[in-house]
Amino acid sequence: MTRDYDEARERLADVPVTTSAITEAVTLVQAVRSGADAEAITAEHLLAALTVLRHLREQLASWEPELITAARERGVSWASLAPALGVTSRQAAERRYLRLRPAAGELTGEGRVRAERDKRAGDRAVARWARENSGVLRQLAGQVSALEDLAAPAQHRVDVVQRALADDDPATLLTPLADAHSHLEATHAKLARRIKSVTEHTEQLRRDTLDQRSNPRARP
Repeated sequence: MTRDYDEARERLADVPVTTSAITEAVTLVQAVRSGADAEAITAEHLLAALTVLRHLREQLASWEPELITAARERGVSWASLAPALGVTSRQAAERRYLRLRPAAGELTGEGRVRAERDKRAGDRAVARWARENSGVLRQLAGQVSALEDLAAPAQHRVDVVQRALADDDPATLLTPLADAHSHLEATHAKLARRIKSVTEHTEQLRRDTLDQRSNPRARP
């Protein structure tokens, strides 16, 4: 037993968990290792234990990403998770999580890793564009946030845009502006068209980034 394993067991001593299936399987393995009488451990016992282990493996496969998610929600960094997961870097820890995490559709573990990396590449491209066009975005957001006498739903969206203006990162403005678009079409059509143009441009940036990653030879 390694030291970190022993320490982890001590920390979990007070957690109310049910371990009957695990205990039964461990007891049988110990009996086999000790050379117990063959009549005391039948073939049926061994088959039952193997069935239990198969179900445990399936359960463990779903438990790990759930525990990682819970740890992340509590502020645990990927660097801190790495040794607990038996990997050597924060990148490897995150990659393991992405491979194990349940996802809709038919994506494999590697597919989820690629999809997440593609999304982040798109986010970086959009953030880079937002920084390069910070003045335009802030001017547009300023015009939206100055609107008054709106219906309650529209006013709420405008207030969100106004709060986003206080953020140093201009990319923070993109989602609030996009959310405000439909609420302004009827009363402020020109502003709504400008917002739509920005949203369509950033969506195209994401698509172009994905195409470039999918077809490296097509990169300029």
